[in-house]
Amino acid sequence: MQTFGKFSTNFDSEFLIEHYIYINERDEENQDIKITLEEFKALLEKKRKTVTGTIFLYNPTIAPIGYKTTSKLSLQGYEFDEKYCELEANDFVNLCSQAIREGYRGKLVEIKYLFNLNKPNIEPTFVLEEFESDLDRYSSNQLTRFDKNLNYQDYLNIRLSGKFVFFACGSKHDRHHKEIIKYVKNIANQAVKLGKDVSFIHDNNHPQEDCIEEIYFLEPLIPGKMRDKRIYAFKGAFKTNPPTIQKIS
Repeated sequence: MQTFGKFSTNFDSEFLIEHYIYINERDEENQDIKITLEEFKALLEKKRKTVTGTIFLYNPTIAPIGYKTTSKLSLQGYEFDEKYCELEANDFVNLCSQAIREGYRGKLVEIKYLFNLNKPNIEPTFVLEEFESDLDRYSSNQLTRFDKNLNYQDYLNIRLSGKFVFFACGSKHDRHHKEIIKYVKNIANQAVKLGKDVSFIHDNNHPQEDCIEEIYFLEPLIPGKMRDKRIYAFKGAFKTNPPTIQKIS
C-alpha cells in the first residue's frame, strides 16, 4: 500500500489538506505493484472512477517520505509548495494495508479529517478550545485562530468521492465542546444526505441507528485491552466494498 498527500501552512501551523491511500495491484508473485507519483496524479484526474470511498479520521500525524512527525516539517526544511508527495506509512496506513485488500485493488481511498492540523496528541489540549472558538466563528467574517479553509471541512460544500464514507474519527467528544459536536454531526448528516453508504464501528453503548445522532464512531486504533477487538472489527468492515457497519461487545 502507498499513501500520498499534500501539505500547506498558514498562521505558523501545518496542515495535511489532501490525503489518499492506494491499494496496490499484485504481480504474478503476489507482490505489490508500486505506482509513481505521476501515476498517482493520473489516477486523481479520473477520481470519479478511481476513488472508491472516504475514511474520516480525527486529525493527521504523518510526514512525507524522508521526514519525521516528531517536529514541524518547516524545521526539517520541508518546502510547502502544495504539491503532492508520497508519505511515510503511519500506524493507520499500516492497518489499512492489512485490512483493505480484495475488492479495492487498483483504487484510491481518500482519507479526510475533522481537523487537518498535522500535529500529534491534540486531544485533550488547549488546541480543542481553539477549534471550539473557531467553529463558533466559522460562518461569520470573524478571524479564526486556524485557517478556515486549511483546517476545517466546509460540510455544505464537501466533496465525497466514491460510494462510501467510513467514520473512524472517535466517540469521546467533550460535551462542553458544543460547536465541535455540531460540526461532526453536520459532516455525518451531509454524508447521508449525499447518498453515501455510511459505516462505522460501534458497541453496546449505542445502537446502530443512534450512532450518527450521537456521533459515536469508534476509532480502530486504541491502546489497551480493546485494541485487538477494534482492529478485528475494522478488518471485518472492509471485507466487502462498500464496508459494513461493525458492532463489538
